[in-house]
Amino acid sequence: MTDDSSPHSEEWRAQAVLGNYAERPHAGPLTHLRIWSYTDAVSYAPGERVKLHCCTNAPAFDLIVLRDGLVQEVVYARQGLPGKLHPIPDDCSIKGCGWPVALEFEIGANWRSGVYIVRTLCRKNDTVADTHEHLLIVRPKPAAAAPGRLLLIAATATWTAYNDWGGSNHYQGFTGPKGDLFSAELSLHRPLAKGFVSLPPDAPRPVLTEPPAKMAEPRYPHMEWAYANGYSKKYASAGWASYERHFVQWAEASGYPVDIISQTDLHLRPEIISAYPCLVMVGHDEYWSWQMRDAIDAYVDKGGRIARFAGNFLWQIRLEDEGRTQICHKYLATRNDPCMLSGPRHLVTEAWEAPEIGRPGSQTFGLNATRGFYTGWSGCSPRGPKGFPVYRPEHWAFANTGLYYGDVLGARSCIFGYEVDGLDYEIRGGLPYVAPGEQAPQDIEILALGLSSTIEEGPTIVPGKVFLGAEDAEYVASVLKGSSDAAAVEATKRGCGMIVNFRRGRGEVFHAGTCEWVAGLLRQDEMVIQVTRNVLDRYLA
Repeated sequence: MTDDSSPHSEEWRAQAVLGNYAERPHAGPLTHLRIWSYTDAVSYAPGERVKLHCCTNAPAFDLIVLRDGLVQEVVYARQGLPGKLHPIPDDCSIKGCGWPVALEFEIGANWRSGVYIVRTLCRKNDTVADTHEHLLIVRPKPAAAAPGRLLLIAATATWTAYNDWGGSNHYQGFTGPKGDLFSAELSLHRPLAKGFVSLPPDAPRPVLTEPPAKMAEPRYPHMEWAYANGYSKKYASAGWASYERHFVQWAEASGYPVDIISQTDLHLRPEIISAYPCLVMVGHDEYWSWQMRDAIDAYVDKGGRIARFAGNFLWQIRLEDEGRTQICHKYLATRNDPCMLSGPRHLVTEAWEAPEIGRPGSQTFGLNATRGFYTGWSGCSPRGPKGFPVYRPEHWAFANTGLYYGDVLGARSCIFGYEVDGLDYEIRGGLPYVAPGEQAPQDIEILALGLSSTIEEGPTIVPGKVFLGAEDAEYVASVLKGSSDAAAVEATKRGCGMIVNFRRGRGEVFHAGTCEWVAGLLRQDEMVIQVTRNVLDRYLA
């Protein structure tokens, strides 16, 4: 906790929800032993060498590298490595830390594809004084075919967007004339914030598991927990620990072989995916590049299958410096992105549905983020169903569940939220169909549908105390209606989250447009597990 006010007082809660308490070691003197580290790349192939960059005020540090999954496996360890404290630039979030290489080690030929925790720790009198966790991905060996294996594409661009180590990310920061703006440019050459790699089991998820009391103001338990326990404010929004890890642990326990690549791999090495019968995306998967989408579209057209249990497919990014720098101007793109002035205009880093880009997310995954957004927390349906109301229970994805029309899938495990994707729709004969004029794949089926909104509104909303404000609602209105005035917001602020299925070319896509699907696996919801199995078994067959 970094505030002197009483825990859980109004002042304390305001700082937990609205403040920027990102880890900024350079903002003051170090009063006790600390350590941080990062690697020179996101992913590696067997045989490649890893360059580890480390900064510590301890005279020595230890290193442990372990494969994370159902069972953690130590693959490399060193003790008593020389420690050194290096300068931490004020703009380290943007330009990188620039620390020298502390150690190099080789990815073993027998290291299986997966996520590997890079744990550095320093000691005082044989007692661990501080620990930092980074991670790297070992991508699979090249293969002509990988029958029976899933390929998980980790949402590493979203990890980068939310990583607030050093003070700035794509949401808050210390940039701009007044030093209070988010950064459109982010470096991957910096440590990961606390909570992105591992979390205690009691760390709250964003979707509320209990409905608020009568006339209660919105609360944000995960942010309050982060502030009270010294974790990143964004731990529940992105990261291996909150999302992909739960899927991998479930999949390995359930007998599904899983290889993993980063989105940087998809951008730079798209040929990797062609060997796999099914690609999987899970969790909060918000940021993609044009090249990543090209790779997915070509894969599906040629017969590939996508199992997407993920939400909030919203922003286009650009990767620069061989993937070490990520660019996304977001709400300010039309004013600040150089591509608006000099082109190419289609690479402007804002929402996919923006007219400058003209490539709605629904063309790739069937759903659009600008038709979805928030539900199940804050002032956005906090007492909502927390699951997907089912409209077409006869669909193959619901086989062996016993679900009926109107049942709610995943309500017990709170899988619906905290951000969802949808389409403009209409109801005919009690069933949802894509609304006329909406851009969506031909013959797409809407299997389930719940409500969402782009703004916190209601009788207990106090202006200046809620997290979301009006920024998202006004931006969505400007994208969909060309205006952010009150009438445009009124016309676009009500959205939905959907489960859809469609064929494209010779391939097929199943998309459950929610960030929290993995909560159903984590909480052992038998209905969610059965649907997940139905999709994976069909796409691996």
